[in-house]
Amino acid sequence: MFLEPIPPPYDPLEWAKKPFAEKGAMVCSSWAMQGYGTPLAVYALYLLKIALYVSGWFFFCGFTPGIGHLSNVASWWMRPEAFQKAILWSMLFEITGFGCGSGPLTGRYLPPIGGFLYFLRPGTTKLPVFEGAPLIGGYRRNSLDVSLYAALLLLTFLALTSSRPPFELLLAIAVLLPVLGLLDKTLFLAARGEHYWTTVMVFVLASTTSFIPGAKAIHAALWFWAGFSKLNHHFPSVVGVMTSNSPVTRFAWIRRLMYRDFPRDLTPSRTATIMGHAGTVLEMAVPVVLLFGNGGTLTIVGLLLMLGLHGFITSNVPMGVPLEWNVMMVYGGFFLFWKHAGVSLAEMSAPVAVLVVIMCVAIPLLGNLVPSKVPFLLAMRYYAGNWAYSVWLFKGDSHEKLERLTKSSPWIHDQLGHLYDESQCVGIVGKVIAFRLMHLHGRVLEEAIPKACRDGNFEDYEWIDGEIVAGMVLGWNFGDGHLHREELLRAVQQQCGFEAGELRCVMVEAQPFFGSSLHYRIHDAKTGLLEEGHADVKALRARHPWSSPA
Repeated sequence: MFLEPIPPPYDPLEWAKKPFAEKGAMVCSSWAMQGYGTPLAVYALYLLKIALYVSGWFFFCGFTPGIGHLSNVASWWMRPEAFQKAILWSMLFEITGFGCGSGPLTGRYLPPIGGFLYFLRPGTTKLPVFEGAPLIGGYRRNSLDVSLYAALLLLTFLALTSSRPPFELLLAIAVLLPVLGLLDKTLFLAARGEHYWTTVMVFVLASTTSFIPGAKAIHAALWFWAGFSKLNHHFPSVVGVMTSNSPVTRFAWIRRLMYRDFPRDLTPSRTATIMGHAGTVLEMAVPVVLLFGNGGTLTIVGLLLMLGLHGFITSNVPMGVPLEWNVMMVYGGFFLFWKHAGVSLAEMSAPVAVLVVIMCVAIPLLGNLVPSKVPFLLAMRYYAGNWAYSVWLFKGDSHEKLERLTKSSPWIHDQLGHLYDESQCVGIVGKVIAFRLMHLHGRVLEEAIPKACRDGNFEDYEWIDGEIVAGMVLGWNFGDGHLHREELLRAVQQQCGFEAGELRCVMVEAQPFFGSSLHYRIHDAKTGLLEEGHADVKALRARHPWSSPA
């Protein structure tokens, strides 16, 4: 029981044969009451991973005289060296593949991580910024890519094992990570560059002054833009989907509250909508309250709000599982806004201020106004429900051509086949369809999927979410549809050679802040763009997650 997934209330093998609308209604109703159906052992695994993450921080802090011991943690946990090592260790934890985007809740089973298993392996697929450029623009990782990635790991390890991370090592890390990002944009995103690299840059630029003001600005921006990105009609759907999958809300009556009329109408209820708006206000209020606090009552209120925010997120164990990042945000909140409550953002040096304006104002603003141009992590648009995504449709056994790729993760059904029987495997993978359909943006698929399958029946295709494809092919995935759109399709086609009709992809872009529609494209891997269009968000809100207008 501890290791077994919760079975859906239907025969998965029979379900797989049904038409799209019927299949969608069944799997969405199942998700509403069961979520992903995750075994309890999986949650225990994620708790263990958090413990290992925190233990790693203790270990590296131990290289600094006087800190790193649990017995006197209260005397050193807010020292500057401890914070610097928390940032560096978090970046290393993420870029090696152990952080967000790992484990079963991201479609990773055997192996449960990608990361270094790909990034240290020549021949694996990458997404260069300058496609086609000599040496640096190929789709396959070469010795230069592997060497520079290994160098980053070594430099970060040396910084962590120093008594205090020296300027020279911090500078080398700050320079090397963007270079790696040019070679493969996946790496900069996997390292959580918008947070950890930007903070390392503050350490470098503020080497002769205090890094506290700049680090404060980054932390505040992460909260603010995360809340700002939820000022739309998408987030209430996220509340329902997340609550239905939470390990702490396994009560049918709570989950029913999230929907208008379960099982007939699975659009967000008034309760889910109110919760969504309250969450948005909370996320935007935390940085405002903390920035105006001075260590007194207002600061305490802000910290309590922060604990409530991140406690709610972590307890729900959201898909993508950014659990360690939430731990880092809480620790950073106490270090920056409690220990250093009196430090003002006005104390930033000019170079740090320029960095903050670019990374924490200009890029997130552009990412909200023109989301097609900026990955959602760089835009700080966390878990807003308004994401770019893709669905990859493999006809028949055409997915077997993916084995021509150099990769560490096999086909998703083959991963699961080592753990469960065929029926359970189909049931688990099928739940990902519900995750996509139950978000507001998923209702675009009602019109896009039939167009993508116009040369055959929907039942002839194997639906695999772009997230899972990116995980198998690139070695990392975390909700960023920019990793599995046209660039990845070109890289896969170049190496696998799909015939016309064997692989169709539906790619949907996020809604711009002042926009009213979602742009979608339908591609054939060989012949290219088949069709594109725009789906009106107002019309999508009037639909059920799976079929015709309500």
